[in-house]
Amino acid sequence: MASSSGPSLNEELQCSICLEVFTDPVTTPCGHNFCRTCLIKCWTNTQTCFCPLCKEKFSKRPDLKINTTLREVVQHFKEKLNLGETEVFCDICDERKQKAVKTCLTCQSSYCDSHLEPHRRVLRLKKHTLINAVENLENYICQKHERPLELFCRDDQTCVCLSCTEGEHRTHNTVPIEEASREKKNHLAKRQTDVHQMIQDRMKKIQEIQHSVELRKRNTEKEKSSSVELFTDLIRSIERCQSEQLKMMEEQQKAAERQAEDLIKDLQQEITELKRRNTELEQLSHTEDHLHLIQMSSSMDSCPNTKNWTEIRIDSDVNVSSLYRALTQLKKTNQTLNEKLNQTGLEFVQKFAVDVTLDPDTANPYLILSDDGKQVSDGDIEQDVPENPKRFDECCCVLAKQGFSSGRFYYEVQVTGKTQWRLGVVRESINRKGDSSIPSPENGYWDVDEIENENEDVYVVLDSPLVIFPLRVKPEKVGVFVDYEEGLVSFYDVKSRSHIYSFTGQTFSEKLYPYFNPCDNDAGKNSNPLIITPVS
Repeated sequence: MASSSGPSLNEELQCSICLEVFTDPVTTPCGHNFCRTCLIKCWTNTQTCFCPLCKEKFSKRPDLKINTTLREVVQHFKEKLNLGETEVFCDICDERKQKAVKTCLTCQSSYCDSHLEPHRRVLRLKKHTLINAVENLENYICQKHERPLELFCRDDQTCVCLSCTEGEHRTHNTVPIEEASREKKNHLAKRQTDVHQMIQDRMKKIQEIQHSVELRKRNTEKEKSSSVELFTDLIRSIERCQSEQLKMMEEQQKAAERQAEDLIKDLQQEITELKRRNTELEQLSHTEDHLHLIQMSSSMDSCPNTKNWTEIRIDSDVNVSSLYRALTQLKKTNQTLNEKLNQTGLEFVQKFAVDVTLDPDTANPYLILSDDGKQVSDGDIEQDVPENPKRFDECCCVLAKQGFSSGRFYYEVQVTGKTQWRLGVVRESINRKGDSSIPSPENGYWDVDEIENENEDVYVVLDSPLVIFPLRVKPEKVGVFVDYEEGLVSFYDVKSRSHIYSFTGQTFSEKLYPYFNPCDNDAGKNSNPLIITPVS
């Protein structure tokens, strides 16, 4: 069982079974926390396991593992409660010193219960200012006038004595320290409510992410099973396609799980920090040490630096509709399969190479273009360029001068030495002013991004749904191919002659322009330009 560590405990750190601070906290599948011993005892001699708080039943007995993050928060909470409990001894006792119960700011001495008696009886002494016994008495006395700090100067936000109000603080707005303490407590209570809500939001976000990952995992398993059944009916020539598709689905699932783990790690770190702040606010809001509360309130006023998690999601759907369309077509005729495979090869698409140059009238002011219109990089400094309705004001990108409204075209871009880049095509009518739309096919963008994600580089494709997969080899040159009538946009690693990704089944109704985004300079780490190169 947990043991109580103080008279006022944060509800988030209490077990709802024993109503005391968590000991070895564990988390049930529904997201509630309990002492491990309490939960095991609750499930003893019962065939059905359920949450003691929300009553959700579990089909099988959950494997209870210690919630290490919550355990660290509890430990920090207990340590905070023990701070400031050093004993203060009576200044009057001669032989064996007794523990002091009060400190007199007027006498500037601490007294045990026996030696405090005159302050309770003598009328003159009754007027002295008594506080709970403190060790650092000098912090409660004006160092200039050696009088108790009994007032708070709102103008200078500092504690002062009566003599101070007759000098440099004579015209300032001063109030009794008790009144200032009440105001600070009320403010801290509001701040504590805000922090508590932030904790709740992040715990809810963790449950949402975990649920999304679990749902995606179930959908992945379901779609894997369906894919295997479909593949078994196909001829031997498409067995390689089956293997590659399953591997891609596994890689996407692993990427989603890694992304979820990173998000949960960040959320747990924020929760730990927020709970620490909440504990400190809890302690400060219940202190009777007015001066200490005022001196500490400023540093506790600001909330920790946290992310905005509102729009962050883990996509739980697995998009295999394009696979089914392709496999249905392959099943009809092996000849059609071979024809399609040949048409997606790099040698085939390179036959449709076009000469592409950059359009300076569309370039974001922070971009630097070469004189021949073949290179673009982020200059990190806004250029003095004329206003133009075609220019991108927010998105750090540039379009080609050439647009295409029919047929097939292909071009290649060197990305050597870059840590981030985005390439593809966009429709002519995309928003170029103000906040740009999310770069997705629905908004007129068909592009592939390379980004650095902690210890590995990944491709990010804002398709429906979002696709993230690791780079097998960091590309040096990327090829972009478009078949307008077929609704196809494909990307290739030119050096390895391998396919990166394809948007299929698209419908184009207006002119398409090649799109180049060198991404942020990143203090010189990503300063290399994107270079349009001849197709050999």
